[in-house]
Amino acid sequence: MGLRDAVYSVYERRLRAHLDGLPIPRHVAIMIDGNRRWARAAGFDDVSQGHVIGAQHIANLLDWCTEAGVAHVTIWLLSTDNLRRPPRELEPLLRIIAGVGEELSAPGKPWRLHVVGALDLLPSETAAALKSAEERTAGRDGLNVNIAVGYGGRREIADAVRSLLQEHAAAGASLEDVAEVIDVDHIAEHLYTKGQPDPDLVIRTSGEQRLGGFLLWQSVHSEFYFCDALWPDFRKIDFLRALRDFGTRQRRYGG
Repeated sequence: MGLRDAVYSVYERRLRAHLDGLPIPRHVAIMIDGNRRWARAAGFDDVSQGHVIGAQHIANLLDWCTEAGVAHVTIWLLSTDNLRRPPRELEPLLRIIAGVGEELSAPGKPWRLHVVGALDLLPSETAAALKSAEERTAGRDGLNVNIAVGYGGRREIADAVRSLLQEHAAAGASLEDVAEVIDVDHIAEHLYTKGQPDPDLVIRTSGEQRLGGFLLWQSVHSEFYFCDALWPDFRKIDFLRALRDFGTRQRRYGG
């Protein structure tokens, strides 16, 4: 082990010791940003190589979450805005995302996958590959992993309201009837992440300090952590720092 690795190992153990007795988030949501910039900085002519390396890094994050005791993770892989990219950029990205689903659902993996997003906006083969990955993991009891693809926070809320109205219409209710009973809990029951706790901690890599529409409804009481590291460079110590930061905050629900 080199000097750098030894120092890293000591610092990682120290961070883990600092987490003893601190609250751990049940649900961590992460915006894995910076793949393209990483590829350019690394000298790749094809920036999709950054997405390849970033995709390979996701399993590491899931291992860290499992080790820390996190129960739910949401990873934003592709936004609805990203779907407007030119085909030469979008098509390789969609193939990589389908590969993520295949890798994370492979035999021997403990994670349970749940695809969240407007799958009807995706090419049929991509949607089918992701749904197949979800189905392969349905009986697993490990970390629950939400893969957000074709995801936009505004679209999710619109879809939830639409689903709620359709449900009541099927039961014979009028719009006036729905207006009398609709509330926050009714809408939440129709979100992509229904039945799961809202994220306690939202992490964004690459130094950007904005949500960009990520989990708009669910993140109302979340804590946010912005990390300067580009996603492929995001290390275990960066993750542990985020957990330490979360654990030492005094959460103030409601403002």
